[in-house]
Amino acid sequence: MSGNELYRKALLTISGNAIVEKLSKKYGKRLAGKFIAGDTLEQALDETAALNEKGILVTLDHLGEGISHLDEAAGYREEYIRMLDGIARRGVQSHVSLKPTQMGMALDTEACYRNVRAVAAKAKESKNFVRLDMENTPYTQATIDLVLRLHQDGLTNAGTVLQAYLHRSVKDAEEMIRKRVKLRLVKGAYKETTEHAIQSKAGVIDNFKTMIRMHLDKGYYTAIASHDDAIIEWVKQYAADNRIPKDAFEFQMLYGLRMSDQERLAQEGYRIRCYVPYGTMWYPYYTRRLAEKPANLMLVLRHMFH
Repeated sequence: MSGNELYRKALLTISGNAIVEKLSKKYGKRLAGKFIAGDTLEQALDETAALNEKGILVTLDHLGEGISHLDEAAGYREEYIRMLDGIARRGVQSHVSLKPTQMGMALDTEACYRNVRAVAAKAKESKNFVRLDMENTPYTQATIDLVLRLHQDGLTNAGTVLQAYLHRSVKDAEEMIRKRVKLRLVKGAYKETTEHAIQSKAGVIDNFKTMIRMHLDKGYYTAIASHDDAIIEWVKQYAADNRIPKDAFEFQMLYGLRMSDQERLAQEGYRIRCYVPYGTMWYPYYTRRLAEKPANLMLVLRHMFH
């Protein structure tokens, strides 16, 4: 196991400790602000407009994932409906991303479906798109089932995410392509067991490239979410070698990371979309960003001391 893999597992384990979480929430919000566009929708919409001016598309995400009551899910649903109204009102170029668990998936799958369906229906009214983020493995199949059910109900403006580190993801990608579900492809950022996930970096990258190639070869539009220079350059070269136009796919990166590189990709004529989260429920998102690689932690520490 590489040093980076050990670092990632250690940080995800530590971040799950109740004492660490309490201290992080008390002292860490200023640092988390590096990755989060603000507490409110209007702050996020302001940042979306600024990114659009630089040629960068956006997907907005209202932070939140673990809930204990369905009335919390209803609150998230209404925030997403306000978000879609705000996007239309401001005329900005942004999709929306949501987590099924914040809509109640762990509590009541039917209530979750109704909540997500309301958001997807609202998005369809305004000719927008909603992405169901993929969480850890207890919710993988349920999320796939949810997005397929939305498509069966005529809400084909909904898509989801597949994580390359899961053993099952190549087969899932084949199914999603057959059923014309738009995907964001990622390496994966949760702590998973060997039963469910590939543990080696090389194995994850091989799976990632296989899934990307499947989409590009079939001319099926996809989002490639990565900060890995080797992956980005490989995609650019593969597209050029196979005469795949730049508008046949998009790159996605996270808000607060490599913003100058996002601008550069836009200037080179590639479609680039920035994942812009906002809200007060920042801790789980923040710790996953730090766990992805040591450079993210070093970036935040430098920001703190400046």
